Amino acid sequence: MDKLIRQNDNYAEWIQTLSKRYRQSQIKAAVKVNNELLQFYWSLGRDIVEMHAESKWGNKLLQNLSTDLQNALPGIKGLSPRNLLYMKNFYLLYKPLTGITPQTEAQLSCIFEIPWGHQKLLIDKFREIPQKALFFVYKTIEQGWSRSMLLNFIDSDLYESQGKAVTNFSCTLPQQTSELAKELLKDPYNFDFLQLTTNFKEKELKDALISNITKFLIELGSGFAYMGREYRLQVSTKEQFMDLLFYNTRLHCYVVIEVKITEFEPSYLGQLSAYVSFTNHILKSDTDNPTIGLLICKNKDNVFAQYSLEGYNQPLGISEFKGVNLFPKDFESSLPSIEEIENELKKI
Repeated sequence: MDKLIRQNDNYAEWIQTLSKRYRQSQIKAAVKVNNELLQFYWSLGRDIVEMHAESKWGNKLLQNLSTDLQNALPGIKGLSPRNLLYMKNFYLLYKPLTGITPQTEAQLSCIFEIPWGHQKLLIDKFREIPQKALFFVYKTIEQGWSRSMLLNFIDSDLYESQGKAVTNFSCTLPQQTSELAKELLKDPYNFDFLQLTTNFKEKELKDALISNITKFLIELGSGFAYMGREYRLQVSTKEQFMDLLFYNTRLHCYVVIEVKITEFEPSYLGQLSAYVSFTNHILKSDTDNPTIGLLICKNKDNVFAQYSLEGYNQPLGISEFKGVNLFPKDFESSLPSIEEIENELKKI
């Protein structure tokens, strides 16, 4: 290390600033290169489709085009017949969304902002479902998903469950906050990362969720931060303990979650609404948005749940959970103990 950087703090700080600035410029350059490359792929795919190139120049057009382009552009990768087919399908996937409205056209520009490998995955999965592909483009940009994480979320039915919770947000929150809050809640939540015995109790489910808090946070989705379980609030002379407390950094608000292992009952909302009110009075600051309550239960009738919400002025949502892996109650006891295994090994 140079002597000057060790002895002069201002100089050292300047070097650090320059290094950070250079890295940021590298990232921006990489993003711009990716954007330009995908726009070229889109335009090439458009040419193949709109020029009817395959019917005009034969069914071996992609092989011939690949060879001729590589001869014209020596050393350039990504021009294989297979990749040319992806370019064609890239255009075909999102073509139905072009020209619908100016807003849709603006939204479509985001397809050039994710890596080509991600796009190829979406092309394979959603060849005729452009809205679903676009949903996962947004999520990839928002969450910074790797390709493997994108694949995991595609397989988790995120598109079908996102924004499907029964809520009263449109009546209890400002429009912009209401729409974002609805978008963030899911129905159902997939708890397939849990393993419980049959006829498990509510406490066992909550214990398992906290033991798998990282996976639970991933399932909850964007911006959730865990604040605590059985979170204690001193309300006047009484102590209150909330099931689970989170903070959402996108909504800038606390989220109280109650988990029930039975079918939805209207009485559950009274307790949840009270917890939301307590949180607003005790924890919420002037810079926080109103607290939201989320009830996650085993199952529900959507009409019954929606009508039940009408009597509450606190923002509340109701969802189901599914996917818990169950094994028999006596499964653990049926397994040999370590001592029994060791004794059998000694006999051998």
